[in-house]
Amino acid sequence: MKASFLFFISVLLIACSADYTPKPKALIKLDFPKKVYEKLDSDCPFSFEIPIYSQLNEKENSCLMDLSFPQQKGVLYISYFSLENNLEAHTKQSQKLAYKHNVSIDAIREKVYVNDSLKVYGVLYDYNGISATSTQFYLTDSVNHFFRGALYFDTEVSDSILPINLFLKYDIKHLIETFYWKYK
Repeated sequence: MKASFLFFISVLLIACSADYTPKPKALIKLDFPKKVYEKLDSDCPFSFEIPIYSQLNEKENSCLMDLSFPQQKGVLYISYFSLENNLEAHTKQSQKLAYKHNVSIDAIREKVYVNDSLKVYGVLYDYNGISATSTQFYLTDSVNHFFRGALYFDTEVSDSILPINLFLKYDIKHLIETFYWKYK
């Protein structure tokens, strides 16, 4: 018994004499694909560029689409409406849907987009905080067309997926900046 006690004490003394080096916090290493875009080819009255690492799922006989990002576990839900003197109703509905997440987030920033030469006008709602969505937007020519998008993830947007969120927000901004109406 005395020998085992002495052995235990000597192990404790030897173990305690070593220098302790704290380990740095571990972060997930994410490998993002290279940002390469291709032009959307559809029968809808609009076009824009989409990332080659996304998958476009068009709904049959409509201009409703899901632009999915399988590696990032996110989906951009796209809606298109032909305007019939109801622009104000569509913009109010989009704002209502965007601010529906206001209770769970820190802030919403609105960025206005204006491209007079292509007649593309819109608002980007950019969220800070924990929410199911990170970005929503709408685009219109203010007379004939209304286009809306909302980016959702398979999980709530938190600090752990912040790099993925920022990666896809860049793609959404690229979509908006390359967007145009197909006039005949």
